[in-house]
Amino acid sequence: MCLDRQLLTLLVVLCSGCGQQTPESLPGTLEWDRIALPAEASEPVLRWAVTEGEQVAAGALLLELDPRRQDARVAQAQAEVEQSAARLRELSNGARLESIEAAQAVLARSQAQLNEAERNFQRIAALQRRRMVPMAELDLARASRDSANADRSKARAQLQELTSGTRPEQLEQASFALTGARAALLQQQLNRERLSLRAPRAGRVDSLPFKPGDQPPQGATVVSLLSGEAPYARLYVAASQRATLNIDDRLLVHVEGITQPFQGHVRSIASEASFTPYYALVGDDASRLSYRAEVVLEGAAAQQLPAGLPLHAERFDHAQ
Repeated sequence: MCLDRQLLTLLVVLCSGCGQQTPESLPGTLEWDRIALPAEASEPVLRWAVTEGEQVAAGALLLELDPRRQDARVAQAQAEVEQSAARLRELSNGARLESIEAAQAVLARSQAQLNEAERNFQRIAALQRRRMVPMAELDLARASRDSANADRSKARAQLQELTSGTRPEQLEQASFALTGARAALLQQQLNRERLSLRAPRAGRVDSLPFKPGDQPPQGATVVSLLSGEAPYARLYVAASQRATLNIDDRLLVHVEGITQPFQGHVRSIASEASFTPYYALVGDDASRLSYRAEVVLEGAAAQQLPAGLPLHAERFDHAQ
């Protein structure tokens, strides 16, 4: 609302020489469809690829932000993808032959130790039955045999784990981790691409508010484009005139500084009222309410008009 008031105050001054206006005239300004391209990251402007006022095609490179910080994020995400992929391959392939052979050797050693502990226990037990050794020595031999038996069981279980392959749940976890890493990489690559701002539609570069070397904040508009096949008149329709103005109605539009008026048709009318500037109030028809309307200008000459010019429009029957 504040911007509307400033704009309409400016029109008071500019429209003072805007030809002979009648009570039926609708004041307004000349506009183009405007596209604002924001900085998706707070990075320095590396270079301009276009100049203000230049006509550009859809997809044309407009401006580049410094990509070095984002390149590092992409490299990190790429490394995480490779790490997750290697982990999945490892689990899918199972244990290496060398690991299995090492586990078999450990099991064989554990079996040999158990056999030795069992023979030693049997000798001590025989001696103890003849009261040739104390009971404590027999208990020690029994404990040594039981420990060797536990080591053999552990080695056998480890060998079984290696030869049985990876559990399905572990493979699923590794697969999901790889999918997540690839999604994170895609996001970082997309963020990298958007540091190079391109025109979403064909149009004319209206403004480049940040110079190379400037570091705009995230979300700030760094390129403003004017697009569309023709400009349009943004009109303010008084409440007393709203009921008689309809979509596709044809109007004559008088632009400040242009002798020849332009024909146009109404493409939209706001359903909610805003306000009417004081200079547009006329006699008993004065109202504090107005409705914003847009009138598309026709003809090749209109395509060369700049945005922001003050104007007023009137119906064909009033112009005659």
